[in-house]
Amino acid sequence: MSNKFAITDLLPLPNSSVKIPRLGFGVYRSPAAQTKQSSLTALNAGYRHIDTAQFYANEKEVGEAIRESSLPRSQIFVTTKILTPAGSPEATYKKIVESVDKISGKGGYVDLFLIHSSSSGSSGRKEMWQALERLLEEGRTKSIGVSNFGVKHIEEMKPYAKVWPPHVNQIELHPWSQQRVIDAYCKKHGIIVEAYSPVVRNYKASDPTLVELAKKYNKSTQQILIRYALQKGWVPLPKTDSPEHIVSNADIFDFNITGEDISVLDGLDQGSAGAIVEAVENE
Repeated sequence: MSNKFAITDLLPLPNSSVKIPRLGFGVYRSPAAQTKQSSLTALNAGYRHIDTAQFYANEKEVGEAIRESSLPRSQIFVTTKILTPAGSPEATYKKIVESVDKISGKGGYVDLFLIHSSSSGSSGRKEMWQALERLLEEGRTKSIGVSNFGVKHIEEMKPYAKVWPPHVNQIELHPWSQQRVIDAYCKKHGIIVEAYSPVVRNYKASDPTLVELAKKYNKSTQQILIRYALQKGWVPLPKTDSPEHIVSNADIFDFNITGEDISVLDGLDQGSAGAIVEAVENE
């Protein structure tokens, strides 16, 4: 894999004409009052990919930022997610349409809609996926995918899914939680792997190995971790409301971590014990 990346890079989704930006901006539980300004700062800094969710309670503010930016809608990739079904296929469908309307207005669209979690059981997962397929058919989302799904959850979809494999699987990924089984599975099937919590919420900012590498490359620990995610073939979604960090988190395209140092970071893996949010279940 070439390590010459640019913030403008786009990656093709499987069995789709849609392409996703290589770097995203997360707004995980960013306060609604703050979300619009942070999103505008990110768009001004060159990000073209914003990741929200129903659970974050800030979809409307992301939509406002998109409209207030000077960018054409076609140049911005926006993702949202549904956490749980709403009790019936029709109610679940309405719940996802409400998100699209909040972000992009009546008749608008989102670029990617994900099932946020595998926790609803097989019938709940199926109900949400079929609602997303309907949304895709109607053109109100350009692509559909999953989050926190292990191998068993994606395999389980095969009998009923009209769209398989899912276009994306968004999971927790960083050196301490590399989730190698699901990562390899997704890559084998062409599923784009998105990395949430790529900077581990700064919990590892004083890790000696990481600090040493940051000094070596004259970069922040966050920049090392985001660059690592890129070089692993993931789409990182760093989240911060600090304007300074929003800008610096995107300043990761002027250096390359050597293969030797990637191996050093690989060596930090703690398996499922290294996850701060969730390690997926594969079996």
